[in-house]
Amino acid sequence: MAFKLGNKPLPGIAHGGDINKKHKFKIEHKKLDKGVTAEAISENKIVIDKDVPKDSKLYKEAVAHEAVHAKEMAEGRIAYGDDWVRSDGKTYPRKNGKIKYNGEWREEGSSAFPWEQRAMNAEKNV
Repeated sequence: MAFKLGNKPLPGIAHGGDINKKHKFKIEHKKLDKGVTAEAISENKIVIDKDVPKDSKLYKEAVAHEAVHAKEMAEGRIAYGDDWVRSDGKTYPRKNGKIKYNGEWREEGSSAFPWEQRAMNAEKNV
């Protein structure tokens, strides 16, 4: 999932990078869409916006957050398609930047999603 930075800090963005020691993945740096700081592309790759300084707290937060998603993709716990998200065996519809969860369409990256809560909890380790 994309790590988006709006006009206020997200309620929980993973920090650090300790997870990187347990699960290996490649980090690429490129220009991402406005408001997107990072995204887990696969179990083996995350992308960080090229404008995020590598020595910044935001960079560490984004890496740790997306590392949780990459690790869970490697484990088969989560998966993403263009029009769906699967978490813990349940598939949720996805369209226009939103995911239908518990009968309600929510913005991608919402803290209501269990997979985002897990990634956001990682920030407490920094």
